[in-house]
Amino acid sequence: MSTRPTDLPRWVDLAVLPLLNLAAALFVAGLVMKLVGFDPLQVMALLAKGAFGSPVGLSYTLYYATTFVFTGLAVAVAYHAGLFNIGAEGQAMLGGLGAGLVALAWSPALPAWVMLPLMVLAAAAAGCAWAAVPGALQAWRGSHVVITTIMFNFVAAALLGWLLVGPLKEPGNMTPESAAFAESAHMPGVHEALALIGVEWPKTPLNLSLLLAAAAAVGVWALLWKSRAGYALRAVGFAPEAARYAGMRPRPTILLAMAVSGALAGLVGVNEIAGVHGRLLPDFVAGAGFVGIAVSLIGRNHPVGVVLAALLFGALYQGGAELAFELPGFSRDMVVLLQGLVVLFAGAMSRVGAPALARVFGRRAGGG
Repeated sequence: MSTRPTDLPRWVDLAVLPLLNLAAALFVAGLVMKLVGFDPLQVMALLAKGAFGSPVGLSYTLYYATTFVFTGLAVAVAYHAGLFNIGAEGQAMLGGLGAGLVALAWSPALPAWVMLPLMVLAAAAAGCAWAAVPGALQAWRGSHVVITTIMFNFVAAALLGWLLVGPLKEPGNMTPESAAFAESAHMPGVHEALALIGVEWPKTPLNLSLLLAAAAAVGVWALLWKSRAGYALRAVGFAPEAARYAGMRPRPTILLAMAVSGALAGLVGVNEIAGVHGRLLPDFVAGAGFVGIAVSLIGRNHPVGVVLAALLFGALYQGGAELAFELPGFSRDMVVLLQGLVVLFAGAMSRVGAPALARVFGRRAGGG
């Protein structure tokens, strides 16, 4: 039996091809480093050391990865329904706003065991509602979800900015931010949780939202591959007319996909607002919604791949920050270049090597 140029065994498509793309990105990045006068091996070694070589570095890597897991899963769920949700940035802002409003209203009166679940629910609900509007417009009015989610990013930023210079601004504070939340709205740090069992760990922004991200990844896997709703969602994304012929309803399915996608993105607010800042800020998302697009693409829109890709970008963020301190003359722009090459090879050019791999593994499968 012949193999088409782009037909790959699933394990090759999900594991071998992404690793080859990553290797190509690092090779080209190394060439660029060499051209500008840096030793590529030294740069990569310092990057890995900064990201994983100490408890502090590892904690920061996991902290960044937690946010990227939420936004990567958000993009992945929509993608399986045939939708390209590039509004995770705005949905994360609304998630933080939802969590922040609940904290400002009730954190002085409620204990942490009630307050924290409420903040999680509020963040997910706000992100869900913000994404459901473009989903409904796509499903019932034909408005393209790419356009509407782009516009909703700007609307979310404008809404949050207006609230933080107006109704939610802390009196007497020149900075556009809300008042600090009460202690019950603080998501415990990992160092605090480990201290309860006698393990000493450095204080970093890493908090128990990490466990929430892990649960979200498992939940997305169960939804997409172990539930009837997930099967319908993937069927609608793959062949909407065939799904309709089989008795499925594409419109509610599209709405469901965008609602779940927005809820996942909204959970970024828990990691940032409850876990780190303890108040509402105008720029707490800091582009994580757009990084989630790359994370989803590199992770092949599978929860396991998304987690691994989020770790990769977390390492690039943390390791890149360390490089700027360790190597004189090494700028943050070089780290952005490395991130861009990873996105280029593992995202935009992800299928370039697929025909060659298909010939190799097709020949092996055929016994040749």
